[in-house]
Amino acid sequence: MVLKEKAVVRSVRFALSALTGTLLVAGIAHAQETGDAVQKIEITGSAIKRIYKEGALPVQQLNKEVIARSGATTVADLIQKLPAMQGFTPTTTAVGTNSGGRASASIHNIGESYTLVLLNGRRVAPQGSGSAVNLNAIPMSAVERVEVLTDGASALYGSDAIAGVVNFILKKNEQGGTVEAGYDYPTEGGAKSYNASLTYGFGNLEEDRYNVLISYRHDDQQQLKATDRDFAKTAYLPFVANGHNYLFDKTSAYSSPANLAVTFKDKTISGVNLNPYLLQNGNCPANHVIDPTNPKACKFDYAATLEIVPVSKRDSLFTTARFKVNQDWTLFSDVALSRYDLTARIAPNPVPVTIAPGSAYYNSYVLPYLTQAQIGSVKSVTANYRMSDWGTRNDNTITNSKHFVVGAEGEFKGWSINSAATYSQNSIDENYTGGYVLDGAFRDMIKKASFNPFLPVGQQTDATKQLIQNSLFNGPLRTASTTLKGVDTRASKEIFELPGGNASVAVGADYREYAYSQSPSSIVASGAVYNLAAPPSYDMKRSTYGVFGEVLAPVIDKVELSAATRFDQYSSIDDGINNVKVGQGNNAVTYKLSLRYQPSNSWLVRASYGTGFKAPAMLDIAQPLVRAGVTDNQACPFPGSAYCKPGNAQYDNLSGGNANLKPEKSKQFTIGARFEPSSSFSIGADLWDVQLRDQVSAVSQSIAFADPAKYAQLFTQSTEIATGNTYWAFKNLSINIGKSHNRGIDWDMTGRKNLGFGTLTGTINGTYMLVSDFTLPGTDNSWDTDLGKFGVYNNVGFRNLVSATTTLETGKFSNSLSLTYRSGYQDQPANVTNLDTKSAETITLHVPSYTTFDWQGRYSYSKTVELRAGIKNLFNKTPPMSLQTAGAYAGQQTGYDARYADSVLRTIYVTGKYKF
Repeated sequence: MVLKEKAVVRSVRFALSALTGTLLVAGIAHAQETGDAVQKIEITGSAIKRIYKEGALPVQQLNKEVIARSGATTVADLIQKLPAMQGFTPTTTAVGTNSGGRASASIHNIGESYTLVLLNGRRVAPQGSGSAVNLNAIPMSAVERVEVLTDGASALYGSDAIAGVVNFILKKNEQGGTVEAGYDYPTEGGAKSYNASLTYGFGNLEEDRYNVLISYRHDDQQQLKATDRDFAKTAYLPFVANGHNYLFDKTSAYSSPANLAVTFKDKTISGVNLNPYLLQNGNCPANHVIDPTNPKACKFDYAATLEIVPVSKRDSLFTTARFKVNQDWTLFSDVALSRYDLTARIAPNPVPVTIAPGSAYYNSYVLPYLTQAQIGSVKSVTANYRMSDWGTRNDNTITNSKHFVVGAEGEFKGWSINSAATYSQNSIDENYTGGYVLDGAFRDMIKKASFNPFLPVGQQTDATKQLIQNSLFNGPLRTASTTLKGVDTRASKEIFELPGGNASVAVGADYREYAYSQSPSSIVASGAVYNLAAPPSYDMKRSTYGVFGEVLAPVIDKVELSAATRFDQYSSIDDGINNVKVGQGNNAVTYKLSLRYQPSNSWLVRASYGTGFKAPAMLDIAQPLVRAGVTDNQACPFPGSAYCKPGNAQYDNLSGGNANLKPEKSKQFTIGARFEPSSSFSIGADLWDVQLRDQVSAVSQSIAFADPAKYAQLFTQSTEIATGNTYWAFKNLSINIGKSHNRGIDWDMTGRKNLGFGTLTGTINGTYMLVSDFTLPGTDNSWDTDLGKFGVYNNVGFRNLVSATTTLETGKFSNSLSLTYRSGYQDQPANVTNLDTKSAETITLHVPSYTTFDWQGRYSYSKTVELRAGIKNLFNKTPPMSLQTAGAYAGQQTGYDARYADSVLRTIYVTGKYKF
């Protein structure tokens, strides 16, 4: 294992060294041959209309060719591969959560709620009550380019832009049509996908005074089953480490046939866990193992039933229209619509079933395995049953996104003005399409003993199988939506001349209303589905407004200073369900100072310092105490009490808000430099630093269960819906107590060399993390880090992320080889069994670095026809082993971390494009 890791590291270093040498040779040679001027481009992060190649703020740009060369089929794939991105949510977390396949952006591991996502420079409705935008709502075929500002921008945009901004610039003023189609074929099976798009534009804005562009795209993704990949097919993982044989067991105590959990009135009698089928037959059935910690119980290998890539379909439509009223003014409108249909299939439903004393179940499957003392003291008997005969749990989520913008831009008395109104909505319709059972039908089956929970799957009678079919619940679970309504205006103007050029000023204002609602279906709310807590009902609204100003001053030749400040005010929460206002309105003042110094055409030095803020999510403020799933398997927090479950078990997790929350605040700076001796070579680096305080945090379940006496106020009692039994529950409550500190270096290098027969271009960029520290959940002075290790927030801060691409263009052909590198890290500590000593241990693995190579070839047959073919994960690199148990943060995949590696493996793809 160590030798393999060293070999990989050496190969990566060799590849990077070779590429770096190519860049240096290409850039220096071309610099000697030419004296090309620096090309200027428009940058994001300022309200002042001006054009430079590089401004005072670090902006990463992805143009159409970069996007096409990446091989990405979705916006999320494109953005989440950038080295500056860490801490995001990938689509794969839909496996075992109700995310609906939501994918997000997170700059510098600061968090998705601190990264602002814009569409053509304007906000998009988030998914949920917070600020994180679902990238799957962005129409891929309509994207012209992407600009990523890797510095805070609250002084311009307001809340949420602490880590930076991702701005998707969509196509406009195009004429003619483009048809494009693509197909992805994984060589290991499963997860095939295809896409097709049509874009058509007509009218020339300058000549005809109008332009209309329409773009439609359809994407189809097939599922990938866990059993199709050796690294994902089981939750029962023997492995070797440190010269010992270990077992990592993440299988479930909810089994089919059922395990029994018996509690007793006499507290001196320990609870009993056993499996009657095992005791009768001497073994567990297929897809089960004997519990390594309890030879009388079976455990279910749920991982084998998962689909680790869900099936999905996406349709997106983007239209934009522009009309030139006169020489100075243009009216515009943008419409972006998308429908994302995803079905996640996970393990059959784990449910508790009460076994009544004296019942046929009790007499046949409980009494034979209890002593007389135990029989006389029985308090409760629960069958922990896996509903395998009902099939996998299938969760279908349809996410509809609507985004409408109408506005005008133009010139008036020297002012450049842009103003618009926005209506944006993200809505979810979630339905269960398999694996859940109607409460009345199931309880009737239990009462009449018409099915037997102590039989393996498939062994029920034909009559029982028909009852099972009749009892299935296929229907709606909930609807939810987040709606953004807003107006904004901004204007900029050159005001006077300074020694270095014209000084400019910008002013602007915006007003937004947010509404978040959620409603359970009437059938779920009525309790008609067994052991299912209805999603809570919400109807929340709040408003916010802000004003800002910005000044750009070229004080002397080659030195430019800029300053911006903004005032934001947001209201309390209108709780429409309870008809009350929750929390208090709050405000924040932020500012940004920046310096740009260009001593020559080749050198640029820049720096910035600023503050930022983030308003708490509406649910963080106004959510009542509601059920929010269950904890991981935990020991009883108060052993010997009446509310303990036998052994390690899952307890209800309750979530609640805090009306006294205040805004989170940040301070940040950047210092950077670039060297560009020619248009064919550039190298640059930016040091960035972000410190956050008053972060909304909560004491984690792991910390609370480790010291329940200290956190006793976070435990309460909760009654199980299915059984009526009352046990301990954990309260996850929001508080302003967190702090964090992130620091790192973004760097890049690009070179190009004419070889006579073609042009060789190389690019390499990366992020090197220096600090990724935070206070432990629920504390304000106990610091920890996730830098190079799995942290308590179930996330890894990677020390080093690198992306590199070398492209050789020879006439109509081009070939590109790309590398992505993610450094290794210390895994989450895991409870394992040492098979050599038969003892329980806690072990922390080192997860090795992860490197993949991609190849793409392009053939431009003509100006109208282009073909591309490529291979992702060229050498079929499998995900490194991880013993993470991050659950809702990483999905239910086990044995690896699906957030940090490619589970599809080697994929061959082809795309074709025809312009007309």
